[in-house]
Amino acid sequence: MESIDLNSPELYINREHSLLEFNFRVLAQALDETLPLLERLNYLCISCSNLDEFYEVRVASLIQMAEMDPNLVSSDGLTINEQFDKISIKAHELVAEQYRVLNEVLIPCMEAENIRFLRRDRWSPAQKAWLEKYFNEELLPILTPVGLDSAHPFPRILNKSLNFIISLTGKDAFGRNSGRAVLQAPRALPRIVQLPVTETDSGPYDFVFLSSIIHAFVNELFNGMMVKGCYQFRVTRNSDFFVDDDAIDDLMLAVEGELAMRNYGDEVRLEIDGNCPEETVNFLLARFDLKPDRLFLANGPVNLSRMQTILSMVERPDLKFTPFKSSVPPALGRNKDIFASIRKQDILLHHPYESFSPVVDFIRQAAADPDVLAIKQTLYRTGVDSPIVAALIKAARAGKEVTVVIELRARFDEKDNIGLAAKLQEAAAHVVYGVVGYKTHAKMCMVLRKEGSTLRNYVHLGTGNYHPKTARLYTDYGLFTCEKELGEDVRRVFMQLTSLGKVSKLNKLLQSPFTLHHGILKMIDREIEHAKKGKPARIIIKVNAVVEEQAIQALYRASQAGVEIKMIVRGVCCLRPGVPGVSENIEVRSIVGRFLEHTRIYAFCNGGDWAVYASSADLMNRNMFRRVEVCFPIADKRIAERILNDLDAYLRDNAQAWQLQSDGQYRHLRADDQAIYQVQSELLKAFCG
Repeated sequence: MESIDLNSPELYINREHSLLEFNFRVLAQALDETLPLLERLNYLCISCSNLDEFYEVRVASLIQMAEMDPNLVSSDGLTINEQFDKISIKAHELVAEQYRVLNEVLIPCMEAENIRFLRRDRWSPAQKAWLEKYFNEELLPILTPVGLDSAHPFPRILNKSLNFIISLTGKDAFGRNSGRAVLQAPRALPRIVQLPVTETDSGPYDFVFLSSIIHAFVNELFNGMMVKGCYQFRVTRNSDFFVDDDAIDDLMLAVEGELAMRNYGDEVRLEIDGNCPEETVNFLLARFDLKPDRLFLANGPVNLSRMQTILSMVERPDLKFTPFKSSVPPALGRNKDIFASIRKQDILLHHPYESFSPVVDFIRQAAADPDVLAIKQTLYRTGVDSPIVAALIKAARAGKEVTVVIELRARFDEKDNIGLAAKLQEAAAHVVYGVVGYKTHAKMCMVLRKEGSTLRNYVHLGTGNYHPKTARLYTDYGLFTCEKELGEDVRRVFMQLTSLGKVSKLNKLLQSPFTLHHGILKMIDREIEHAKKGKPARIIIKVNAVVEEQAIQALYRASQAGVEIKMIVRGVCCLRPGVPGVSENIEVRSIVGRFLEHTRIYAFCNGGDWAVYASSADLMNRNMFRRVEVCFPIADKRIAERILNDLDAYLRDNAQAWQLQSDGQYRHLRADDQAIYQVQSELLKAFCG
């Protein structure tokens, strides 16, 4: 039998195509009539903000790669220009569907619930009078139109801001008129204005878009002239800033400097009102040096993600997800001394079904405990008013040795992390920024406690960030343990991050960029050997993304050897399942539901003696080779069995699961004659009652 080349482009799905497919799956939630109406609107908004980030980061990155090497070919055999062509087609399909869902589905459904978005032609005389007064008193004083002429060049347009291009006739007091003006809407202005109850005839939830108000009264900004046309537009810019690791002395200063420029990076996309004349469209395309494939004509507001504010403005619990109260494991609920609980047994937390509060309590108790000598923690994303940071500050002020590794380059959280670093330094905590050239993405906290004549390390290891708010929205695992060898491993990793020296050999942890990638490949190869010997051979992987080619090829080889492989991949998956002779033993599914699936689990049957690992790392090149990550074994058989049961539940979902086909498309797995099984709902029932 002729061997198959596992490098063949036909065996790989384009990364950008796969990411856009994920956003189609998110948008599909907006059409699911079993979901609460306002949550469906939220899914629409999420798909829009995801597309923003796709252009800010992924498309911007491709543009930069094209400038360096236009002949570069991706693993699926596409040149960069071919990728741009496919991106344009898919992204325009997505945007068209977003506006269709808004205009033809969600807005009529909301109107049926007396939640209305009033267009200008539907304003009553009284409403128009109220809105004109609002314009004159709240908007006019802070709006600054710029007439375009030799003395007023085209203004710098802030990334993703709301702007208007205005066509004018007539002359002003100085006899000037270039025919065009630009108006930028300050970000402080609300994008949606709620009419007072006295001005509505359908209840308290009548809304008007800011763009509609400006369109209606824009003449007030140009005294004595006539406005021929006013059209909203929006520019998306490259937001993936670059810091030269070899040329910096102070990482914080370098990041602060780049942050100041983020809002004015190179233009990568232009959105314009769909009614804008072709001449004006071409003028803006030329001004931003963009080709037509980066142009999107909007059939509504140019920034649909701003409609997320409706969820907080409308008090309709019946149109939102039912609130839930996260549970606390009995092992922690019975004993207020968290260290005593951890000494008895390892403890697993599954967020958001189980509360994040024990993680905060862990650090708070450490801060107040006179026997605690030191606390070490990594912070990637944690929030502005983080109780974790407050506890660390308290510990430092109490005289404990507090060391915090803050990743300043956590995308879009850089500014918050710089502020957190300053607060911790003011409290005399040791703050470092990890290793130059490698993002610190590991989720670790270690507490060193003196107990009699011995020192004991208590650790928390997680798959997600130390962020109480996202712990209510993302699914993640967190493990408490005081197992000696694992604690020593965590201590050694912190030493790497804060000091200098050779790589220390670790007892149980796998760590990137050193042993994680090799360790995963080795465990895949072990399954291949088991399969060849007729022993049970199975792999279950649950991650956010699968991109790294060597791992994909190892999984292909395992499939060829007869290993059963089940993969739960939320977003990007470049592996192509179901290819005869290569991947017919691989199944890939994606779960899109109320919570963002974020847990990373690598489970290997190992001849029946399952090896289960949890990690902060996805199967991506950056996680394996350009980040500091940890992958930790679940040694407690009871906990390992629980995680395997969770994975089995995800593999039984027939309501929110999408199965990846060999052509790169996803098929929604719908229950027909069988009972509906929705894994997130089942976990909510099990843990939150």
